[in-house]
Amino acid sequence: MKFWLIKSEPFKYSWEKFEKDGRTFWDGVRNYQARNNMRAMQEGDLCLFYHSNEGKEVVGVARVVKTAYQDPTTDDKNWVCVDVVPHEKLKHPVTLEQIKNEPGLEGIGLVRQQRLSVVALTREEFDTILELSES
Repeated sequence: MKFWLIKSEPFKYSWEKFEKDGRTFWDGVRNYQARNNMRAMQEGDLCLFYHSNEGKEVVGVARVVKTAYQDPTTDDKNWVCVDVVPHEKLKHPVTLEQIKNEPGLEGIGLVRQQRLSVVALTREEFDTILELSES
Protein backbone atom coordinates (compact mmCIF):
# COMPACT_ATOMS: atom_id res chain seq x y z
CA MET A 1 0.00 0.00 0.00
CA LYS A 2 1.14 3.51 -0.82
CA PHE A 3 0.16 6.81 0.73
CA TRP A 4 -0.69 10.13 -0.91
CA LEU A 5 -1.94 13.62 -0.26
CA ILE A 6 -4.52 15.07 -2.64
CA LYS A 7 -5.49 18.73 -2.66
CA SER A 8 -8.76 20.45 -3.38
CA GLU A 9 -9.87 24.02 -2.91
CA PRO A 10 -12.89 23.68 -0.63
CA PHE A 11 -14.98 26.16 -2.62
CA LYS A 12 -14.51 23.88 -5.67
CA TYR A 13 -14.76 20.47 -3.99
CA SER A 14 -14.87 20.19 -0.22
CA TRP A 15 -14.60 17.17 2.07
CA GLU A 16 -18.26 17.68 2.95
CA LYS A 17 -19.27 17.49 -0.73
CA PHE A 18 -17.03 14.42 -1.15
CA GLU A 19 -18.73 12.68 1.78
CA LYS A 20 -22.15 13.54 0.35
CA ASP A 21 -21.19 12.23 -3.11
CA GLY A 22 -19.66 9.05 -1.66
CA ARG A 23 -17.32 8.62 -4.62
CA THR A 24 -15.65 10.85 -7.17
CA PHE A 25 -13.09 10.83 -9.93
CA TRP A 26 -10.05 12.98 -9.10
CA ASP A 27 -9.70 14.99 -12.29
CA GLY A 28 -8.26 18.22 -13.61
CA VAL A 29 -4.63 17.48 -12.73
CA ARG A 30 -2.41 19.26 -15.27
CA ASN A 31 1.04 18.82 -13.77
CA TYR A 32 3.24 15.98 -15.03
CA GLN A 33 4.63 15.02 -11.63
CA ALA A 34 1.15 14.96 -10.07
CA ARG A 35 -0.09 12.96 -13.07
CA ASN A 36 2.73 10.45 -12.63
CA ASN A 37 1.81 10.13 -8.95
CA MET A 38 -1.78 9.38 -9.97
CA ARG A 39 -0.57 6.75 -12.43
CA ALA A 40 1.30 5.09 -9.55
CA MET A 41 -1.82 4.86 -7.36
CA GLN A 42 -3.25 1.40 -6.74
CA GLU A 43 -6.63 0.26 -5.46
CA GLY A 44 -6.64 0.43 -1.67
CA ASP A 45 -4.02 3.19 -1.40
CA LEU A 46 -4.90 5.86 1.15
CA CYS A 47 -4.88 9.61 0.46
CA LEU A 48 -4.95 12.49 2.90
CA PHE A 49 -7.57 14.99 1.70
CA TYR A 50 -6.18 18.51 1.99
CA HIS A 51 -8.16 21.75 1.69
CA SER A 52 -5.87 24.14 -0.15
CA ASN A 53 -5.98 27.94 -0.30
CA GLU A 54 -8.87 28.24 2.20
CA GLY A 55 -8.20 26.47 5.47
CA LYS A 56 -4.92 24.89 4.41
CA GLU A 57 -5.56 21.73 6.41
CA VAL A 58 -5.85 17.97 6.10
CA VAL A 59 -9.47 17.10 6.86
CA GLY A 60 -9.94 13.45 5.95
CA VAL A 61 -8.67 10.23 4.43
CA ALA A 62 -9.78 8.92 1.03
CA ARG A 63 -9.21 5.48 -0.47
CA VAL A 64 -8.38 4.78 -4.13
CA VAL A 65 -11.00 2.47 -5.67
CA LYS A 66 -10.10 2.72 -9.37
CA THR A 67 -6.65 3.19 -10.84
CA ALA A 68 -5.64 5.75 -13.47
CA TYR A 69 -7.75 6.13 -16.58
CA GLN A 70 -8.33 8.86 -19.18
CA ASP A 71 -9.49 12.10 -17.55
CA PRO A 72 -13.00 12.66 -18.98
CA THR A 73 -12.62 16.45 -18.69
CA THR A 74 -10.10 16.53 -21.58
CA ASP A 75 -9.43 14.78 -24.88
CA ASP A 76 -5.69 15.02 -24.26
CA LYS A 77 -4.48 11.45 -23.62
CA ASN A 78 -1.67 12.77 -21.37
CA TRP A 79 -4.04 13.37 -18.47
CA VAL A 80 -5.58 10.79 -16.16
CA CYS A 81 -7.81 10.60 -13.12
CA VAL A 82 -8.47 8.04 -10.38
CA ASP A 83 -11.61 7.22 -8.44
CA VAL A 84 -11.62 7.76 -4.67
CA VAL A 85 -14.11 7.26 -1.86
CA PRO A 86 -14.20 8.80 1.62
CA HIS A 87 -12.49 6.54 4.15
CA GLU A 88 -12.71 8.62 7.32
CA LYS A 89 -13.04 12.20 8.48
CA LEU A 90 -10.23 13.30 10.79
CA LYS A 91 -11.15 13.91 14.42
CA HIS A 92 -9.42 17.31 14.17
CA PRO A 93 -8.12 18.98 10.99
CA VAL A 94 -4.32 19.19 10.75
CA THR A 95 -3.17 22.60 9.55
CA LEU A 96 -0.27 23.39 7.28
CA GLU A 97 1.34 25.25 10.19
CA GLN A 98 1.14 22.15 12.39
CA ILE A 99 2.74 20.10 9.62
CA LYS A 100 5.53 22.64 9.09
CA ASN A 101 6.26 22.68 12.83
CA GLU A 102 6.24 18.90 13.33
CA PRO A 103 9.69 17.25 13.55
CA GLY A 104 10.05 14.72 10.78
CA LEU A 105 7.67 16.47 8.39
CA GLU A 106 9.96 19.27 7.26
CA GLY A 107 10.77 17.40 4.03
CA ILE A 108 7.19 16.44 3.19
CA GLY A 109 6.11 17.19 -0.38
CA LEU A 110 3.29 19.43 0.85
CA VAL A 111 5.94 21.79 2.26
CA ARG A 112 8.65 21.36 -0.40
CA GLN A 113 6.37 21.49 -3.46
CA GLN A 114 3.42 23.54 -2.30
CA ARG A 115 1.84 23.83 -5.75
CA LEU A 116 1.81 20.07 -6.43
CA SER A 117 -1.77 18.77 -6.19
CA VAL A 118 -1.00 15.06 -5.74
CA VAL A 119 1.90 14.31 -3.40
CA ALA A 120 3.49 10.97 -2.45
CA LEU A 121 3.88 10.36 1.30
CA THR A 122 5.86 7.85 3.30
CA ARG A 123 4.01 5.64 5.76
CA GLU A 124 5.70 7.59 8.58
CA GLU A 125 4.53 10.96 7.22
CA PHE A 126 1.00 9.65 6.78
CA ASP A 127 0.92 8.16 10.29
CA THR A 128 2.38 11.32 11.87
CA ILE A 129 -0.35 13.48 10.34
CA LEU A 130 -3.02 11.05 11.55
CA GLU A 131 -1.51 11.21 15.05
CA LEU A 132 -1.64 15.03 14.93
CA SER A 133 -5.35 14.81 14.12
CA GLU A 134 -6.00 12.99 17.38
CA SER A 135 -4.82 15.86 19.60
